[in-house]
Amino acid sequence: MAYNITKLLSLVSLLLCLSFCTIGVVHARPPFACDPHNPITRGLKFCRVTVPIHVRVQDLIGRLTLQEKIRLLVNNAIAVPRLGIQGYEWWSEALHGVSNVGPGTRFGGAFPGATSFPQVITTAASFNESLWQEIGRVVSDEARAMYNGGMAGLTYWSPNVNIFRDPRWGRGQETPGEDPVLAAKYAARYVKGLQGDGAGNRLKVAACCKHYTAYDLDNWNGVNRFHFNARVSKQDLVDTYDVPFKACVVEGNVASVMCSYNQVNGKPTCADPDLLKGTIRGQWRLNGYIVSDCDSVGVLYDEQHYTRTPEEAAADAIKAGLDLDCGPFLAIHTEAAVRRGLVSQLEINWALANTMTVQMRLGMFDGEPSAHQYGNLGPRDVCTPAHQQLALEAARQGIVLLENRGRSLPLSTRRHRTVAVIGPNSDVTVTMIGNYAGVACGYTTPLQGIGRYTRTIHQAGCTDVHCNGNQLFGDAEAAARQADATVLVMGLDQSIEAEFVDRAGLLLPGHQQELVSRVARASRGPTILVLMSGGPIDVTFAKNDPRISAIIWVGYPGQAGGTAIADVLFGTTNPGGKLPMTWYPQNYVTHLPMTDMAMRADPARGYPGRTYRFYRGPVVFPFGLGLSYTTFAHNLAHGPTLVSVPLTSLKATANSTMLSKAVRVSHADCNALSPLDVHVDVKNTGSMDGTHTLLVFTSPPDGKWAASKQLVGFHKIHIAAGSEKRVRIAVHVCKHLSVVDRFGIRRIPLGEHKLQIGDLSHNVSLQTNLGEIKV
Repeated sequence: MAYNITKLLSLVSLLLCLSFCTIGVVHARPPFACDPHNPITRGLKFCRVTVPIHVRVQDLIGRLTLQEKIRLLVNNAIAVPRLGIQGYEWWSEALHGVSNVGPGTRFGGAFPGATSFPQVITTAASFNESLWQEIGRVVSDEARAMYNGGMAGLTYWSPNVNIFRDPRWGRGQETPGEDPVLAAKYAARYVKGLQGDGAGNRLKVAACCKHYTAYDLDNWNGVNRFHFNARVSKQDLVDTYDVPFKACVVEGNVASVMCSYNQVNGKPTCADPDLLKGTIRGQWRLNGYIVSDCDSVGVLYDEQHYTRTPEEAAADAIKAGLDLDCGPFLAIHTEAAVRRGLVSQLEINWALANTMTVQMRLGMFDGEPSAHQYGNLGPRDVCTPAHQQLALEAARQGIVLLENRGRSLPLSTRRHRTVAVIGPNSDVTVTMIGNYAGVACGYTTPLQGIGRYTRTIHQAGCTDVHCNGNQLFGDAEAAARQADATVLVMGLDQSIEAEFVDRAGLLLPGHQQELVSRVARASRGPTILVLMSGGPIDVTFAKNDPRISAIIWVGYPGQAGGTAIADVLFGTTNPGGKLPMTWYPQNYVTHLPMTDMAMRADPARGYPGRTYRFYRGPVVFPFGLGLSYTTFAHNLAHGPTLVSVPLTSLKATANSTMLSKAVRVSHADCNALSPLDVHVDVKNTGSMDGTHTLLVFTSPPDGKWAASKQLVGFHKIHIAAGSEKRVRIAVHVCKHLSVVDRFGIRRIPLGEHKLQIGDLSHNVSLQTNLGEIKV
């Protein structure tokens, strides 16, 4: 009997070893196409890497039947075995780390997880362009590694660069915030990080900027994104909604743009040739493909009833410039559309040429993946210590100190030996990574992070962020009475704000406010309010409560969020983040429909305007706010005061250019204008080393076109205590001092412009080479 048991245990051990010891084994991906061992493809021109890509693409398209072409117009593209081509899933996501939201990526085996960086709104708060690009580089390393292991694709439908126009939008967390320049810079840098250096027109992975355009409503007050017609002026489209997308294409050289569910001025974006062919591919010269948001071609027929028949919907989308349908609609209805003469095979060929060109730029038709660039990446390149350290650093840089009464922060391990950690977000994991996330390498919760510095007493206070009752408040108050300091980690999660979940208001949910106030009254030491959320929260009550010593916003800080929060609380990290969106009071949204897309205020109808650029009312916390544990002083060292704008010809004065007291940018000789050099000396006047971000705003002469001020750039510098650094700011007249008129035309107003740099103000007067025009 003993012998049999021993034998059985040995067998079990062997089976367990066979199960678990193979987890780390990587099964190399077979070639997607052009397998050198496949005699079928050996002599095909599209497999020859020495032939120009456009010639290879045309050769491949010429070999396909109509039915094969049509089944390659959708995200789950079919295999073409007779040509040695495998099937391919186009839909993968990498918003802030490799994600398994799309069917193209899965975790398991040698790839149990991937580095989960802070949600985009948090990373945007760092105002650090090099950080954004480095995150993109790391994410693409992990994406390529997972592709090589057969667990992911190479086409990632990220980033989301829509403008965070309304504070209730559930997907605002995915975006870089409310400012078009900030969003544009983020878009270009993250895309460059993902796609690689672009050498030889090659791609590391293919990024995709979404959702084009004027998409920032999911489901509000009975109106959802499938049925919403965004009425947008030409002015707002050009100077707000389209700015990040243009930067994606022109500066980032993105490989794809995704059109959105909504209509813009009565036309579905995925069937609007002016937007797709005219703007993205025509004006901006997209080098890549245009893809629909998932099922949006079906939506424009089934939900919006834009066409009479499904065949017309398929034809309209393809003819408008759509290259790939995320969804089955084109696979089902395109052949009938061809038979009816609604769309031609030539137009289908153009769409395929755009998608196949991207696949070839990715090396998918170059044979054995392991033999090419990035072919050596594997499991050892995912969740590396360096990658996880970068996730921690990103979280630290994105945390924003909003209030610090009497320098209550940082806490001291000597004076604050016991800390009460309270709140529904105080010990969360998945909440910290927000939406469009994957499986994190691991987590450090706020409770765990604080516990590394001092002894903790933990009480959740609420069972979840909805906080529907106050039954647990007594225990939370008791914890606060026993501790030397109290940290309340409150806020939101994906049940409150998410895709298809827009918020009803801006206040803390349920009884959270009551919990904060009661704990603050009970606390015997400083009370710190930590807010975890994507969107802004009206915490006026806390701002006005002297018992709440400090307020910190951490966004959704990613897998290392708890460590980053504790590092800021105890001063290991000096906070340097700044708000990428305005925090409004609740009454701002009380009578403001999300459906009103106008950016500019309209006092005649009681419309307050949107974002810091156009809204002039009271705020809880303004765009760009972010405090530090040290102090900085600014001094203007150099700046021009008068600049002459050369015109391309005197004929420019014969039209409305001069009548409007502004020069059309197209009539100015921008190449002859050197950047305006402004030099600012920044001194750290405190006792702690710190990172400081100089935000540069411009304000044009008074006029009806422009925002009262507009962010044009930012500079992040680290300065040791007592030290000083000089920052050179280059202001480009045609780019930074121009505005967009109501016709969508960019102009340079003449007269006095104001530069606002930190607490400094500097005026520059613009005139033409015909002399100054008084404004």
